[in-house]
Amino acid sequence: MGERGIGGLMAGYDRGAFFCELTSQRTSNETEIATVLQRLGALDFADLSRRSADAERELFNLGITFTVYSERDSIDRILPFDVIPRVITADEWQAVEAGVIQRVQAINLFLHDVYHGQKILKDGVVPAELVLGNPNYRPEMRDLDVAHGTYAHVAGIDLIRDEQGLFRVLEDNARTPSGVSYVVENRTLMMRAFPDLMADLRIRAVDDYGIRLHAAMASVAPKDKDDPQVVLLSPGIYNSAFFEHVFLAREMGVPLVVGSDLVVDDDKVFMRTTGGLERVHTIYRRLNDEFIDPEVFRPDSLLGVPGLMRAYRAGNVALANAPGTGVADDKAVYAYMPRIIRYYLGEDAILPNVETFICREREGLNYTLDRLDQLVVKPVGESGGYGLLIGPKATQAERDEFRAKLQADPGNYISQPMIGLSVAPTLTTTSVAPRHVDLRPFAVTGQTTWVLPGGLTRVALREGSIVVNSSQGGGSKDSWVLGA
Repeated sequence: MGERGIGGLMAGYDRGAFFCELTSQRTSNETEIATVLQRLGALDFADLSRRSADAERELFNLGITFTVYSERDSIDRILPFDVIPRVITADEWQAVEAGVIQRVQAINLFLHDVYHGQKILKDGVVPAELVLGNPNYRPEMRDLDVAHGTYAHVAGIDLIRDEQGLFRVLEDNARTPSGVSYVVENRTLMMRAFPDLMADLRIRAVDDYGIRLHAAMASVAPKDKDDPQVVLLSPGIYNSAFFEHVFLAREMGVPLVVGSDLVVDDDKVFMRTTGGLERVHTIYRRLNDEFIDPEVFRPDSLLGVPGLMRAYRAGNVALANAPGTGVADDKAVYAYMPRIIRYYLGEDAILPNVETFICREREGLNYTLDRLDQLVVKPVGESGGYGLLIGPKATQAERDEFRAKLQADPGNYISQPMIGLSVAPTLTTTSVAPRHVDLRPFAVTGQTTWVLPGGLTRVALREGSIVVNSSQGGGSKDSWVLGA
């Protein structure tokens, strides 16, 4: 890939050996990208820093926060927002969109199969014990038919871009993926703070997400009402993503409820209102499987709704995402996704995986143990950037400690080569500098699948870091998908 000419504010910018999301040469939208670079180069550093501080102050004032839990307390923080956008060309987005739709389709087919005939397990394409022994596998979902065969109504597919500029899937999120509120709010902030940077550019809109999500929720509702009642079920104000729950309920125009607001009677779900009980047809739930119904899962759960699974199995209410979707976004199952796509769709994956070694298999374990200084090792049950080993950056003592963990419980780990994640220009306290980024497109599926243009770009704000997770010090950027 070549490099564009850059100057002004970005005159000292050096992407190094990495693909840059703004300065590396692309195959389309050259004029628009050149315009963005020209406008960025003409900005004054002090003015850019001031506008950035104003944007972060607005985030805080609006209550756009997430909660970081430590051993001693919990802290509400804003997700740091970088004002220099990540730009995605029309051609790039077309491929990403097609790849995400293909992947979500395969995930839903896989989930239907493992909860019905289990043909993929019988054919040995995916090891049966990997699925049936998975802590996210829910026997309660066996032989339960869901509307349109959709289990993962909302999916977030995490992508990275390698040194050659090729998008690869890093992880699937098919349970209760979060972060879409930042996508919409980041765009609102950019339109308010940088209209001069966006003027006359063909940037695809993201403000119809709530409408699309509501339409998908309505499409999977029981067919006994033309205007189904949709609600968003939250664990409550102490949840780390509570701001997003409020945001999405507002964007969809539906009630935000907690478990105590709902009651099951005659295998139907009702919402308590000032006017009495009102029937509920679809629940977009933002709490984990084990908490949704104390009659079926954790009996000590105070967050869920007793009898909810009875109403679900009776076909009187739809749950999104369906219980048991977590078996499809397990990090070990992820390694089989190219085979899963080929098995159900007869196609190669449009978006390839990052090469993955499964430590529960002897060959994968030995490969990992022999190359701990070269690989990233991840526990299959963790998220948020916790519990992993970044081999090339770890000390020998850290690698030795992780070696013992691997040998004691190999089934809990996968490993992947260290990928040179793409970078994007990012505002620091002294200059504009490259920082590593990833991308989480959000797919909404009812009868069909729609992908929000762009998605959440997360950025590792610490120099040299490749961990983009908000809980580990990462921030976000606005993602601009340019028109064709």
